[in-house]
Amino acid sequence: MLEGTFQDEHGEHPAGSSFRNPPGTSHIPASEDGCTIFVRLWQFRAGDQAQIVRQPGEGDEANPRKGATSASVLFDDGHERVCLKEWAAGETVTVGNERGLEFLVLSGELTVGGEKLEAQSWGRLPAGMELTATAGPQGARIWIKDAPLLHPDVLQMPT
Repeated sequence: MLEGTFQDEHGEHPAGSSFRNPPGTSHIPASEDGCTIFVRLWQFRAGDQAQIVRQPGEGDEANPRKGATSASVLFDDGHERVCLKEWAAGETVTVGNERGLEFLVLSGELTVGGEKLEAQSWGRLPAGMELTATAGPQGARIWIKDAPLLHPDVLQMPT
C-alpha cells in the first residue's frame, strides 16, 4: 500500500501495509476513499500458496546492514525473501544479488548508477548484478525482494 487506505475481508490497511496473495487465494479488495497500490504479478512458484497480510510495523526484525538504520522481513520461505529497509541519509549501501532483486522506493530517494529514483520508483536487477545505491538527504525506505525474477515453475494465473 503506497497511499490511502485499502479495505478487504481482513480489515482496513493504511499506507505501508503489505499483502501477498498468490493465484488461487482470494480476497475482496475495496477502497472507500481511493488508494495507490503496487501490484507485482507472475511472481509465485507452483505450489506456493502462502497468503500474508502485514500492517505497518509488522514483520520480523532483522539486523540492518552498514548504512541502514532498520530492516524487517515481511516474508521468507527460503525461495524468496521480502524486506523493508530504512537507509540513512547520504549512506551508500550495497546489496549482494545471487538470485535476482526487485526493489521499490517507498519514501525518500536513492541514486543508482547516476540516476535519481524517487518514491514509487521500481527496479529489477538480474542475478549477479549488485544493487549499489546512495540514499538521498532524507534517507530512503525501500521494499526489496530477493528471488528469481521469474521462477522456472511460475504459477499460472487462473483463467
